[in-house]
Amino acid sequence: MSLQETLSNQVKQAVLASFNIQLESVEFQATRKEFAGDITVVIFPMLRFIKGNPVQIGETIGNYLVEKVVEVKTFNVVKGFLNIEVSDAYYLNFFNNIKDEETYGFVSPKADDKAIMVEYSSPNTNKPLHLGHVRNNLLGYSVAEILKASGKKVYKTQIINDRGIHICKSMLAWKLFGNGETPESTGLKGDKLVGNYYVKFDQEYKKEIEILIASGKTEDEAKKSTPLLLEAQNMLQKWEAGDEEVVELWKKMNGWVYEGFNETYKNLGVDFDTLYYESDTYLLGKEFVAEGLKSGVFIQEEDGSVWCDLTEDGLDKKIVQRSDGTAVYMTQDIGTAIQRIKDFPDVGGMVYTVGNEQDYHFQVLFLILKKLGFEWAKNLYHLSYGMVDLPSGKMKSREGTVVDADDLIDEMASTAGEISEELGKLDGYSEKEKQALYKIIGLGALKYYILKVDPKKRILFDPKESIDFQGNTGPFIQYTYARIQAILRKADFDLSVNIDIPLHAKEKELLKQLELFPEVIQNAASQHSPALVANYTYDLVKEFNSFYQNVSILGADNENEKVFRVQLSNKVAQTIKNAFSVLGIQVPERM
Repeated sequence: MSLQETLSNQVKQAVLASFNIQLESVEFQATRKEFAGDITVVIFPMLRFIKGNPVQIGETIGNYLVEKVVEVKTFNVVKGFLNIEVSDAYYLNFFNNIKDEETYGFVSPKADDKAIMVEYSSPNTNKPLHLGHVRNNLLGYSVAEILKASGKKVYKTQIINDRGIHICKSMLAWKLFGNGETPESTGLKGDKLVGNYYVKFDQEYKKEIEILIASGKTEDEAKKSTPLLLEAQNMLQKWEAGDEEVVELWKKMNGWVYEGFNETYKNLGVDFDTLYYESDTYLLGKEFVAEGLKSGVFIQEEDGSVWCDLTEDGLDKKIVQRSDGTAVYMTQDIGTAIQRIKDFPDVGGMVYTVGNEQDYHFQVLFLILKKLGFEWAKNLYHLSYGMVDLPSGKMKSREGTVVDADDLIDEMASTAGEISEELGKLDGYSEKEKQALYKIIGLGALKYYILKVDPKKRILFDPKESIDFQGNTGPFIQYTYARIQAILRKADFDLSVNIDIPLHAKEKELLKQLELFPEVIQNAASQHSPALVANYTYDLVKEFNSFYQNVSILGADNENEKVFRVQLSNKVAQTIKNAFSVLGIQVPERM
């Protein structure tokens, strides 16, 4: 039982014994720095049930706690706040129970619990991954890892958008202008090669629009009738009809892209348990549209199109099948969700990591699945996130003005190298060790900068600002971890013993911060927010650095103090490592 749970029960007992009132809940907060105490009971909410002066009520409860509760050492009351000082014995007992627990803060899943499927990445196969995909991947992967750490069984997945007009544009441009070049012949990653032809299509398309406008067509007419666009549309029709030559080209170019994606995922440090492809799933929802028509969930218009009327639910009418019987995105997403539950019967809920421009789409999708009668639909969550902007402005992939994910990863490692060399922190490292470390620091900086921000907020990403060895950054936290490893390398004594000593104020503050970690993991899981873990880790590191500057560790006055302080430092390092592991960030042993 946590300290807060223990105190909550005892405060309720105190109120019952002293005022004959049964409280339903007790409100706590951290004690303000200017007052003595470790945890504060807020008296004001009790005044609805207990008549009297809040200071006197606080004094009565405080005296009861000192007398009856072994964990409570003393107290003070400031206005309506009862500040409780917790005994050293409580914190030492807590620490001795967790100090050897390597996965402290993490919970193992129960055998009969339902699993959660987390979808992220879900790229198009007409271009390489860019900065927007980086935020998506880092968020989705981290939320999956946090859910696992909180005690859930998790499957990571993506739906790869491998069909449609945008894919045909790249294919057609390669066919017309590619002269048979391949990733091997050009030395380019496959996704970059294909992405170049998506840009090439757009360039040639714009030229054709200008020619048509010059010949007397309006801009709108020109955009719809260029030879290139008509040919791309024809290619899509051939693909849907199973034309052998088109399908062969589609397989070849998508194969190039998948090799490129896999390399990027590996460099970024994310992975998947299962993959779904739009080309397999785009027809899946049609049988459920037919069932929904029978049950009255959907309605058919005179032109044959099928809709779901959600006006009574505060939304609008949504098309789920075109008049020609073809599927729309909504149809596909209905089918994919149902197929996933068929493939993984232990899944009881899903998290979709998709940008906030799709908020309405997911509102509709979840509601339709509920109306179709799927029990698990109540456990669907849209992990909606804001866009990533750069100091130079928005990204546009068809114009080729995007921040490529691979280039960004390389740039982060390069910037980490420049800053590390300037600071002169790497004496005695081989070139290979330096390069490995630069990548760990650069990626750590990138991931932390993105994940420390609440997912719903937009981010202005500044690579230089993210790689700073001071402040709320990944490298600052990594450096603290490495500093603790240096202390541990010098500690040549047994760290397994239990120590009982009077606690220094800085030790106590650090223990209080450590005690919060399991709750932070649970809160981050329930809120789908890696930012809670990131900012907790920064607070822990700040607390450790204050301890480090104010208390001698290896030079402590006596052996027990020295052993305890090294044990405490070791636990902080383990907790940093655990916290960063769910953010997908590595920690270096030396920096």
